[in-house]
Amino acid sequence: MTDLVSRVPRLPNAGETIHGSTFTIGFGGKGANQCVIASRLGAKSAMVGKVGSDSFGQNYLQNLKDNNINIDHLGVTSEASTGVAPIAVNDKGENSIVIVAGANLLLSVDDVQRASMLISKSKVLVCQLETRPETSLAALKLARQNGILTILNPAPAVPDLDTAIYKFCDIICPNETEAEVLTGQSVKSLEDASSAAHHFLSLGCSSVVMTLGERGVIYLRADMTEPIHIPATRVTPVDTTGAGDAFVGALAFYLSTMPKLGIEESMRRACAVATISVQASGTQTSYPYRNQLPTALLEEQQ
Repeated sequence: MTDLVSRVPRLPNAGETIHGSTFTIGFGGKGANQCVIASRLGAKSAMVGKVGSDSFGQNYLQNLKDNNINIDHLGVTSEASTGVAPIAVNDKGENSIVIVAGANLLLSVDDVQRASMLISKSKVLVCQLETRPETSLAALKLARQNGILTILNPAPAVPDLDTAIYKFCDIICPNETEAEVLTGQSVKSLEDASSAAHHFLSLGCSSVVMTLGERGVIYLRADMTEPIHIPATRVTPVDTTGAGDAFVGALAFYLSTMPKLGIEESMRRACAVATISVQASGTQTSYPYRNQLPTALLEEQQ
């Protein structure tokens, strides 16, 4: 997805036109964001996706190359434009996003099969819902068959998501808004989040990692009665766009490269990476490189 970002004093109401102060074009898309942060932290990353044969697509191919990401299975199509995401960001760092998926929706089950060798050699597979759910389901099934840890970031959430997809998630990682859409439950508190997490487990997920913005993250698996809560460090955000993706990509990095840390410490560190990202503008432009992180975030505990 190519991000089209406008800075505004506040998010407009329905039918309202307001003046913005700046406009930038950047690189986004949940899967690509997660891939970029994982690569910048030090993971060997690859992207399976599709862009249009337009200037946005060509620029994105170069961006992924510049971030040392394998693009052998990133297709280019003339049948649709590269996905775009118009984003408004207010003075509080809050955002409103509309996505036009474009070429992402042409990524098919056949494309997944063509990438089967790549996927089967991975340690962690991360899927999202900016491609067709059946495509993500095929990838999750393939990874499960090969004993690969699977993470589903169910975003953007759809209320009628095929429940079969949950059974192939080792970790489902929604935010509170996505959890509300997928479970039909209000998620306004930690208690609400716990209830929604139990609902995901009842659908077949092995474990749930739910991001809660400035309140941090919770973790729940089937053998636990209450979730683990990891609070986030309070900061004054500049731009929260892409923070959830920073968390998911960082979590994939820690689980794949430092498995001895365990899930709780991996989540704590991923929270720290996401907190760093909200203190800078933009999406991928806000993501830190490995040499910009505190040493403690890169030490592997024995």
